Amino acid sequence: MVVVGLARRVERVEALRKEVSESAAQNLHAIRCDITQEDDILAAFREIEQQFGGVDVLINNAGIAKIGIDLLTPSNTAQLRQVVDTNVMGLVLCSREAFQSMQKRSVAGHIVHINSVVGHSVPAFASFNIYPATKYGVTALTETMRHELRMSGTKIKVTSISPGLVKTEAVPDAMKVDQTPILEPEDIADAVLYVLGTPPRVQVHELTIRPVGEMM
Repeated sequence: MVVVGLARRVERVEALRKEVSESAAQNLHAIRCDITQEDDILAAFREIEQQFGGVDVLINNAGIAKIGIDLLTPSNTAQLRQVVDTNVMGLVLCSREAFQSMQKRSVAGHIVHINSVVGHSVPAFASFNIYPATKYGVTALTETMRHELRMSGTKIKVTSISPGLVKTEAVPDAMKVDQTPILEPEDIADAVLYVLGTPPRVQVHELTIRPVGEMM
């Protein structure tokens, strides 16, 4: 499978080539794209169409949280809008372009949203601000897309994967201590491979993954 990573920092994607096998590295490509900018998204999907023929699988993995501000903090509009534009609008626009690519080639593809457990239950932490609202949005969008895909007459699947705490750069170091139950990124990658590997008749609509002992 050819994998194309869309990222503002393409060097992060390119660095992954050193961590995978030689054959996998040859099939890993990076395109610079800020998914808060529609023009960037359209340009990236055009490039994918021209170079690789189109999109068969989309993993909506981009997401941010603005820790350290509250929902009611003064002058927080730009920060909150960035979270919404990344977590919701970026996901919608990428899904739209991927669907168009799949539909016109009659590909029974798969759209996977990396959601969160806070998109199903809001923890009592003020610093989450607008983040849970965006993830609740992803939960609703998954169901909306499922209905739209069904009504379009395609066999394209859509899946929401909702992890608990994952050891990524988005998680504060204080939460990565040994006593805190936390998932590894590889756990989420395994979940993606699982849903992609299901038979054509099976759609995993929602998959929740928590570290053992998580309190959220």
